[in-house]
Amino acid sequence: MAPEQMWTAFGEKIGKDKLVGKSYEAWHFCNDEQGANALYPLVLSGQKQATASSLWVYEAEDEPVPKPGDISIILDWEGNATCIIETTRVDIVPFSGVTEEFAAIEGEGDGSLTYWRRVHDTFFREECEGIGRRFTEDMPVICEQFRLVYQPE
Repeated sequence: MAPEQMWTAFGEKIGKDKLVGKSYEAWHFCNDEQGANALYPLVLSGQKQATASSLWVYEAEDEPVPKPGDISIILDWEGNATCIIETTRVDIVPFSGVTEEFAAIEGEGDGSLTYWRRVHDTFFREECEGIGRRFTEDMPVICEQFRLVYQPE
């Protein structure tokens, strides 16, 4: 399903008047096919309720930082809409300041902070290299929490 079709279906379900003046961003998790296609099912199951991003990447791409109330259509790697989420909380903390609680609600791997640090260390190092920065433990991380608001039946 195309993102526009999902947005229309969402409007029909909740009432089109509730979407007046609202917009969405459409994106996928990760920067590779395997990750993108592995993570959206975790959102659909309720296991994944958060995501982490590099503030430096947002700054480099001149993108606005997520904020509570933002609506996102989550895509698979091929660009098909899978669900709609609403951002509920955003904290910006150093990489070293990400908590066990956040790692658990991000819902990846075994949910531990050890797992989170291992996979995100690699991910953020690659991202930093792509924007000409060097990863550090003090790198600012956007810790975004969300709730699933729509999935097709």
